[in-house]
Amino acid sequence: MESTHLSIHIDRAADEVYAYAADPVNLPAWAAGLGGSIELIKGRWIATSSPMGRVEVVFAPRNTFGVLDHEVTLPSGETVLNPMRVIPDEEGTCEVVFTLRRQPGTTPEDFRRDAGMVEADLATLKGIVERG
Repeated sequence: MESTHLSIHIDRAADEVYAYAADPVNLPAWAAGLGGSIELIKGRWIATSSPMGRVEVVFAPRNTFGVLDHEVTLPSGETVLNPMRVIPDEEGTCEVVFTLRRQPGTTPEDFRRDAGMVEADLATLKGIVERG
């Protein structure tokens, strides 16, 4: 499977960025691809207004390694793994890396569009956490 690593440097400590990004409540503020709302319904995080339709988002358990992997289950029932990490950099800064995997049937143009959307989401995350 083809993949590309998209990253951004953030002028905040890794633990601060991780704490913000790992909280599902904050997703609508920075992850436009998941829509404008997410709700905890019967113990499951559901993005109710995603451009893909109603999707379930399952996050890796909280950890000290900066792992923000999350699975998105689409309305079709297909589940997509999205590897993501917050990596400490110089003191007080970090890098956030998202691995975008090209799904079967995705055209090169759609893959580039998806990459652009992830880059925009990462830029939004950077803006939010740097403003504090």
